[in-house]
Amino acid sequence: MTTQEYYLPQAAGIKSIAFRESLVRPPKPHEVLVKIHAVSLNYRDIIVANGQYPGQKPEVVPCSDMAGEVIFIGEDIKKWKIGDRVCANFSPDHIDGEPTVESLDSSLGGQQDGVLTQYKNLPAHSLVLIPEKLSYEEAATLPCAALTAWNAFQGPRPLKGGDTVLVQGTGGVSIFGLQLANAMGADVIVTSSSNEKLDFAKRLGAKHLVNYKQTPDWDVEVKKITNGRGVDHIIEVGGPGTLVKSVKSARLGGWIHNIGFVGGPAGDLSGLTREMLFNNLTLRSVLIGSRRQFEDMLRLIETHDIKPVVNSVFAFTEVKQAYEHLLSQKHIGKVVIRVQN
Repeated sequence: MTTQEYYLPQAAGIKSIAFRESLVRPPKPHEVLVKIHAVSLNYRDIIVANGQYPGQKPEVVPCSDMAGEVIFIGEDIKKWKIGDRVCANFSPDHIDGEPTVESLDSSLGGQQDGVLTQYKNLPAHSLVLIPEKLSYEEAATLPCAALTAWNAFQGPRPLKGGDTVLVQGTGGVSIFGLQLANAMGADVIVTSSSNEKLDFAKRLGAKHLVNYKQTPDWDVEVKKITNGRGVDHIIEVGGPGTLVKSVKSARLGGWIHNIGFVGGPAGDLSGLTREMLFNNLTLRSVLIGSRRQFEDMLRLIETHDIKPVVNSVFAFTEVKQAYEHLLSQKHIGKVVIRVQN
């Protein structure tokens, strides 16, 4: 059988994404063949399209996040059956524990061909079962953005009820950070340049809202909100341009979870080391998560009123438009591509 898919014959930006038809080989004994119904986009996919992702495969099929249906199983498979609704982990070989060089080398849509295709063979050990309450479009948002936020809160000092969390913006990871932290009993502060987006965050459960355009010294405002204490956990997505203010927003002994750099490379970091040292702060980078963490997160989603925020759904013929919409940063939550019904 064949599959229709997108790939990058030259990683020269969104315009270089091309379409082709490829053969689908039979699954190996440890694999399942999945009919992909939906794919969600991440900022990483922009980096891959630009050829700027470390170690990316030449002519790679992009995208890491999918939801689909098992339609064929390898002869050694016991757990899965035809018709199961599944997501694959971002790095299929990251089963548990810390990431390794080998598990990162299995990452979809970067080091290995990704999921922007109609059909794909995947190792059975990479799969998780989609909760019944979620559509394919909703489930496709989970493997990268949701799991990154979950991993941030489940590190060496896990989030607990009563903690205060700061999330930057209303992109995919930040919105999931808000939803997960709220479900775990934390108070959440959200920053954004848009009052409309802040109002949406409030409806999702944010307790405090800060417009950083109207309040450029948002770190000072965060300290006021917390009565001078600072926040316990920060989802840091901006990069050098926001990191110093994040440091100044954190409590003594707080945790800053670095998951992106959407604010670009500019920023004065000259005083960062001193601030980190004298405030006993931990800056922790988060590279998605393991399949075991994915399963743990799904149990929370199943038992709480958490529904992924899907901003927009594009057709499989509108892939470039979907990428452009993501790049505009006008969205709240996730941008999804419906591959097939």
